[in-house]
Amino acid sequence: MTKRVYNFNPGPSTLPLDVLKKLQVDLLDFENTGMSIMEISHRSPEYDKVHNDTIALTKELMGLDDTYKVLFVGGGASTQFAYIPMNFLHKGEVGAYVDTGTWSAKAIKEVKILGKEVHLAGSSKDDGYTFIPQPDEIDFPIDAAYLHITTNNTIKGTQYHKLPNTGNVPLIADMSSDILSHQIDFSKFSMIYAGAQKNLGPSGVTMIVMKESMLDKIEDGIPTMIDYRTHATKNSLFNTAPTLPIYIVKLVLEWIKDQGGLSTVETINRTKKDIIYGLIDEYPEYFHGPVRKDSRSWMNVVFRLPSEDLEQKLVAEAKSAGFIGLKGHRSVGGIRVSLYNAMTLEGAEKVADFMMNFKKNN
Repeated sequence: MTKRVYNFNPGPSTLPLDVLKKLQVDLLDFENTGMSIMEISHRSPEYDKVHNDTIALTKELMGLDDTYKVLFVGGGASTQFAYIPMNFLHKGEVGAYVDTGTWSAKAIKEVKILGKEVHLAGSSKDDGYTFIPQPDEIDFPIDAAYLHITTNNTIKGTQYHKLPNTGNVPLIADMSSDILSHQIDFSKFSMIYAGAQKNLGPSGVTMIVMKESMLDKIEDGIPTMIDYRTHATKNSLFNTAPTLPIYIVKLVLEWIKDQGGLSTVETINRTKKDIIYGLIDEYPEYFHGPVRKDSRSWMNVVFRLPSEDLEQKLVAEAKSAGFIGLKGHRSVGGIRVSLYNAMTLEGAEKVADFMMNFKKNN
């Protein structure tokens, strides 16, 4: 068997080995069609089943009914930063945003580029984005068009563990890096969107889960491909869908279900993050974690070492030892251990052992 490393890349990230094995077969002959999954028509009955099964699995794992639409689009989650205000933020209305890091700041920037009004409902910018504002610290107009949050921040290593109560204001969330990583009441959200390349599958497709009633808020005059109604009406098949990434998302969703669903996935993810944060808490003078404890990300554990030279040495030695992708984001430096769903418990244990040995030797 081909040697595989422990892939801690923050995205595109590791995929379940069982999914890759299944994909390996289907790349040559999908369901006895004599064609690759990459070659079959998006209008064929074989792909139609893949597409609709992926939608059904998404709703099943999220515990959502048919009042929700599941859409698949291209362009990455970053494209949604502009799509959302273009669809839902009309003249005289304000969009409320909580700024907790790079991606939420970019979402806010897109609204301003469009000349639309932003209300800053909360921010941790002044503290280096080291925490998530608590629900009672988030303030927004009761007539806001929506409240937008980023549930997990890959660069700064923070995550929402308590959601704001928005009442009648629609709650919209960028869940790109923690979607389906733990149990949550998904019905609290009017819209969820996520790039697939961290917890759902490969890069190339963005999943949108939206209350159907949100479509009624959209006004005419939006370019066809930006209008969510285009994709909802045509079941995301108005144009050629990113069929291969959607198929891999289906395989990942099946894998999550086979694990025992979100309950089991959450238990494993909790154990993984406790292993790494345990080292940070035991040796804070060496593994310095900047994030406030109530805001720590389960998906992206960030920390600094006593010097940048040591950080570079750790990354280099980790790579030689088969631990890939531990370098922190270029904007902040440090070390980042990404623990997405497909990272095994064994991987978390082994990288923790490596960290301890590195500390002893350095």
